[in-house]
Amino acid sequence: MNHTRQIRHRSLLLAMAIITLVLCSRLIQADTGTCGGAAITLPFTDVRSSNIFFCAIAQAYFTGLTNGTSPTTYNPSDPVPREQMAAFITRTQDSALKRGSRRAALKQWWTPASPGAIRSVDLGAETAYPTGIVCDGEDLWVSLLNGDVKRVRASDGKVLQTWSAAGSQGIIVAAGRIFIAAVQGNAPGRIYVIDPTATPGAASIFENDIGIAPIAITFDGTNLWTANSGSISRVNITTGIDSTFTAGFAGPRDILWDGANLWVLDSTDSHLKRLDPSNGSVLESIPVVQSPQALIFDGTNIWVSGGNNTPNNISIVRAVGGLRGTVLATLSAGVYPGGMAFDGERVLVCDLVGDSVSLFKAADFTPLGTVSTGFQTNPFQACSDGLNFWITVGGNPARIMRF
Repeated sequence: MNHTRQIRHRSLLLAMAIITLVLCSRLIQADTGTCGGAAITLPFTDVRSSNIFFCAIAQAYFTGLTNGTSPTTYNPSDPVPREQMAAFITRTQDSALKRGSRRAALKQWWTPASPGAIRSVDLGAETAYPTGIVCDGEDLWVSLLNGDVKRVRASDGKVLQTWSAAGSQGIIVAAGRIFIAAVQGNAPGRIYVIDPTATPGAASIFENDIGIAPIAITFDGTNLWTANSGSISRVNITTGIDSTFTAGFAGPRDILWDGANLWVLDSTDSHLKRLDPSNGSVLESIPVVQSPQALIFDGTNIWVSGGNNTPNNISIVRAVGGLRGTVLATLSAGVYPGGMAFDGERVLVCDLVGDSVSLFKAADFTPLGTVSTGFQTNPFQACSDGLNFWITVGGNPARIMRF
């Protein structure tokens, strides 16, 4: 009798062990769920298909935003420390920028690494140094020292049109037109305007009485602003009413509207200045690199290039939020950095003396490399068409380069 009871007891224990093993094996297996009508299997044994976040976790895993806590676990209920959250956010941002770029859509994942990979485009003008370059979304517009303004097709670099605007310097696309700041010797400066739909010829004079020697131009949605020799000027794009302001400016070199603030770069006192657009007064003055040359805005920060022929010649200044006006970092970019461009992911910096360009990741300022543009090319200005960077270079004849 006792022997029979022992057998029954052992049989019960064995049955319970089998049931437990079956349940445990079920729990340690990866699960398959349906996301967007497709069957998706995750390697994580602790994420069931019944989890309302199953598909979100699957997307994060397959896009590389997370690798889990181990090859087979995700620990979905664990809290996320701030340091881990930073990793999630930066991976998400990097992935979105790369996947959403025009370069990704066109399978152009490479970055030129030698002068032979940088195509040169002859602008058909002798001894006419390019002074400015901008893209309207389809075509490039290049202002030249001889007064020409060239329209260049961005897809293949073909010169489409030539306009004339004596003394042309800074150039901007605004309100469907092309505006050019122009130096007129020691006389008041001008702003020319080009209607891209018109027949090429002489650009029209939009305003002929602004500060002396305007070399840079920006637009705030209502007014054009120019950086001049010792002043800045404001011109209402609708009425043409203009004003020139001199207080607080020693030697403006560049001017930029970031969507909320107006900034002027003063090369004489080496300060970046935030202005009140209503009266041109200086609200904030931030010391930056010595002999600063140019500005670019990446959506959060302003990059300031310096021409002081020393290391640490790029200042990065927060333009928005509670840290506005704070110099976040200083970087090194060649011998004499000047013009810059932002393509939504990377910042390109021209080195005028070093005959090269440097690339940086805008999100965290990581240097991505420096590429020679060739002997005595003197890269000066740059812009992006969303796919390529375009660089103005010196020499004879006038040229631009596609990077």
